[in-house]
Amino acid sequence: MSDSLTVYSYSRCSTCRKALAWLEAEGIAHSVVDITSNPPSRDQIKAAVDQFGDRKPLFNTSGMSYRALGAAVVKAMSDDEALDALAADGRLIKRPFVQRSSGEVLIGFKADLWAERLKD
Repeated sequence: MSDSLTVYSYSRCSTCRKALAWLEAEGIAHSVVDITSNPPSRDQIKAAVDQFGDRKPLFNTSGMSYRALGAAVVKAMSDDEALDALAADGRLIKRPFVQRSSGEVLIGFKADLWAERLKD
């Protein structure tokens, strides 16, 4: 694989652990960044929103940070407020958040989708 892969992950997240194990098993080179101490930048998150056409898939709706804010508060946020909130708290972001050097973003772990996107 020619492009670099950055995986924003949380060590206590079972989905992140599964995703990292899959990458290792497939021999796909990647770097890991702790999403809680170093979340993706606002620009990276904005690019992901643009890619998906919606901010909704980026939110970790089962996480404590999201529940603490409340769905109604998140829904009422402007796009700028949502981007700021996601960039400020990596635990709000659905994990893993994977960025390729091409700029493409993958959110969450689905082995079949990852195989399609990441394997040559």
